[in-house]
This record gives sequence, C-alpha cells and structure tokens, in this order.
Amino acid sequence: MEKKILTYCDLGFIDYKEAWDLQQEIHSKRVSGEVEDILFLLEHPNTYTLGKTAHRENLKGSEEYLKVNNISVFDIDRGGDITYHGPGQIVGYPIIDLNYWFKDTHKYLRALEEVIIKTCSDYGLNSERNPKHTGVWIGDRKIAAIGIKVSRWITMHGFAFNVNTDLNLFNGIIPCGIQDKAVTSLKQELNKEISIQEVKEKLLKNFTELFAYTSMISKDKEEILQQNFSTIN
Repeated sequence: MEKKILTYCDLGFIDYKEAWDLQQEIHSKRVSGEVEDILFLLEHPNTYTLGKTAHRENLKGSEEYLKVNNISVFDIDRGGDITYHGPGQIVGYPIIDLNYWFKDTHKYLRALEEVIIKTCSDYGLNSERNPKHTGVWIGDRKIAAIGIKVSRWITMHGFAFNVNTDLNLFNGIIPCGIQDKAVTSLKQELNKEISIQEVKEKLLKNFTELFAYTSMISKDKEEILQQNFSTIN
C-alpha cells in the first residue's frame, strides 16, 4: 500500500482572514508538491461568510446587529450560501490532493459528512444526510455545514461543526439559505458542555480513517505559520 501522510495542525482560535490567507498559501504549496496533505482544526471569532452562490438578503443582521455582536463578514470563494463561524464551533480545513484519493467532488463532500456523522455517533447521536441539502442533520436540525473549493484537485475550506456554539448568532442570517430548518449543536443535543479538544481528537481519528492515511505528522501553530514544512521526498 502506498504511504499516505497527513499533516495535522490545531490552529486554536484564529481570525478568519488569517486562516483564509494561510489556506491559500498552503493550497499553492500543495499544488506545487512542497507539502503533504494537511488538516487544520480551529475556532474563529464571530464571523459570517458568504459563498460564491450566496444571496445577500440571507444576511438579516443590520449593521448595528453586526457591531453589537462583534461579527465580521466575508465574501469568500467556497461553494454554498451564508453561514456562521464562532467560538465553540470546530472548523475543519482539509487541504488535500484528491488525485491520491478519488477525483470526485461529490464523493469528497459525502466523505466530509461521514466524518461528522461518525463523530456524532461517538457521542451516541444518530445524525444523517439530507438528500436536498449538503451538511449533517439530526432530524431537521443542522449540526454541521459544509462548503468547499476544489482547484486542480486540491481542496480548500471544509466543514463547520457546532459543538458548544452560541446558536443565537445564527439569527442574524438564514443559514445556508434554508428557511424552514433549525440549527443545533452537540451541547444542545446532549444537554451539557463538550470538550472541544476531545471532539477534535475524534474528528481527527475519523478523518484519517475515512481518507485512508497510513501515518500522521502533528505540527503546532507556530511551525505552520513560520512555514517550516517538511518537503515531499
């Protein structure tokens, strides 16, 4: 079996624009073969992002609402409509080469959903896909949103998994443009605060298994930001 290595980095709490810039830089390095596949797990401060197909009217919050809640807004290059990122939500950004997995964006989206589904199952929750809407659902409540970009078969962006998220801040938007569905979180479903670190560990395990990595290298945030990457031999 061909050796397949994943680099993992927990970026902790990081500004959205800083993480987006980092993604673009790493994506370029992955295209040129300077780095291995990488998975970032992190949290953002309060942020709304609008994808390429977003409808501006789905941003309901006024300028005053955004200011009071200290929410930044970004128009970005992923697919999908508008979503919320914030503390207590684990965001995953895989920058991986689908040439070494399957060159199929639909299959990739389903695999990201499966990572979340398996993680919910680790907590005794039965989550599932919705045939009409990308993401992961518990009944008609969305627990994870997914939006990606694939360029030259290298991925960017990824998933947003509500763990201890303040769900009230979804009130400033129509999440993913879906008006008749609710949002939820692990905390809400389990009626208790959940360890972010513990969930990250479960996500990482499920991700490496689903994408068939044979080994993993862990790097800390400073190593990544200083670009001390191991080049591919």
